[in-house]
Amino acid sequence: MATSDLTSVMSIASSGLRAQSTRMKVIAENIANASTTPATPQDKPYQRQVVTFKNEFDRAQGIYKVKVADVRKDNSEFIRKFDPSHPAADAQGYVMTPNVKPIMESMDMRETQRSYDANLNVIESSRSMLLRTIDLLRN
Repeated sequence: MATSDLTSVMSIASSGLRAQSTRMKVIAENIANASTTPATPQDKPYQRQVVTFKNEFDRAQGIYKVKVADVRKDNSEFIRKFDPSHPAADAQGYVMTPNVKPIMESMDMRETQRSYDANLNVIESSRSMLLRTIDLLRN
């Protein structure tokens, strides 16, 4: 494998790290806001966000990299909880709460962490191979 191939591999894996970093940040925001409530019945609760990815061709390097395509709101239904004493309760006593399910966010975070770790391992392996190649060329 040529050194340019190794640097391309590291560039691809780096794009994966950046994409998964964004996904981790969004998941952390979702988890942090999972139990928030609106102040009044007219206010909307926090709306879960999701990240989508896309492939993008890097013409300069001749490789495909992963990019964040969009961070968009999840349009699934808000969760209604019965709490007539809450200031945001409607006339029937229900409060609209975020459409965030902490167990799903935890599973998404684990998947994101695995992908992040895999990309990091690719970079570390490529770097090691590149350094060994340079050492061989020096001798």
